[in-house]
Amino acid sequence: MRVQHRHIIYIQGYDPRGLAQYYRMFRTELRKFGRLYQLETTISRPKVASDNEIASWIIDTKAEDWQTRTSYDFLRFEDFIQQDLASPIWRTVFSAVWIYWRLVFAGTIARFGKANWRFATFITYPHLILLLEAIGAAAIAFVFEKGLNAIGIPDAFSIATAAAIFVALLGAMLKYTENATYVLYLLCDTIWTWEFSHRERPEWDQRIGRFAQHLVNVAKNTDADEIVIVGHSSGSFLSTEMLARALKLDPALGHHGPRVVLLTIGGNFPIVGYHAASKEFREHLRMLAVEPSIDWIDCQARKDVMNFYQFDPVTSHGIDVGSARRNPKIVPVRFRDIIRPEHYKKFRWQFFRVHFQFVMANELPNAYDFFMIVCGPVPLSARIAAPDAALDVATGDSGARDRAWKRIEAASAAATSAADLSKLEPSVRRSG
Repeated sequence: MRVQHRHIIYIQGYDPRGLAQYYRMFRTELRKFGRLYQLETTISRPKVASDNEIASWIIDTKAEDWQTRTSYDFLRFEDFIQQDLASPIWRTVFSAVWIYWRLVFAGTIARFGKANWRFATFITYPHLILLLEAIGAAAIAFVFEKGLNAIGIPDAFSIATAAAIFVALLGAMLKYTENATYVLYLLCDTIWTWEFSHRERPEWDQRIGRFAQHLVNVAKNTDADEIVIVGHSSGSFLSTEMLARALKLDPALGHHGPRVVLLTIGGNFPIVGYHAASKEFREHLRMLAVEPSIDWIDCQARKDVMNFYQFDPVTSHGIDVGSARRNPKIVPVRFRDIIRPEHYKKFRWQFFRVHFQFVMANELPNAYDFFMIVCGPVPLSARIAAPDAALDVATGDSGARDRAWKRIEAASAAATSAADLSKLEPSVRRSG
């Protein structure tokens, strides 16, 4: 099957920038994609739903011998995230430090380290910076306190003054170094994931429920050849939540209409799934692991410290479904292979920039190409099954493209046969 119309449902992670900046980035990267593969691309302006929760746009892509139309839905959470970041600094610091040490004593940080030491280091980083800034502020406050004592100021007044100086200095340091350190943002992220894991954010749950209904409606009404749900970063576990809830709303979701594919990229499932309170989330992972009508593809990159590399989202959560398992397909991505060496050297230590490479344009043709996944003619599951053939479709001459399509069709037929056989297995999905 060659895709002519694809419907993308993109779920953002914990990113306060929101629609305006994401759309500008997407439009810029789309132009780079077109230049790389010598394609004609056009993009419409975003249309925002009346409730401001979903923005949508259309991308038309044309090559020499294929063309596609992509309907793109951007599911929005930035209003919640911006509210979190507007919280008073003292409240953010106290809440995040309290949660972090609960994670330490519960052994959760150690489990993060066992699963991926880079991520454990990354989640500890803001607390180390906070400690250093607190030590600096305390040293200055101590000097002031001793100075006041030296000129005969009573201890009670000098200590109170030093405490006020400490609080003011620490708050100022956190605020004015935020653009360089991202400490307050990362502390808010820690608070949010803890509260989300413990079902203490009902507004998030309610919106995910509405997005699940949106997915059900799209699957029933679209004429697209495939629906791809994309969850980037924290959007990885948000997208699994949405899809699992959509399957509960409509158990036949993947059996009527287009094939539904879940694509999680740069995922960090353990920050929710490793909490003892996240039983329902782990049940949703179990559900998707055995669902024959859904394809789930999880892309991971070693260079990205903000995702869990070489991590199995199912077995690493203690979930064993035996021979019934069919998801996810774990795909390693090497950013070194998709970025020109001179550019890779410049940003390889810019952790947020590396993390967003998953959803940015390639500089070199590669089997992993986010915009080819969004705009190309090869179905995503077939792209993963025959990556070399998918690349030949994008870069080969006419003969190479014809041969590539035959390999893709053969791989798709084999995958379809395997899926049909899996339907004979007894389903354990409905345990939730």
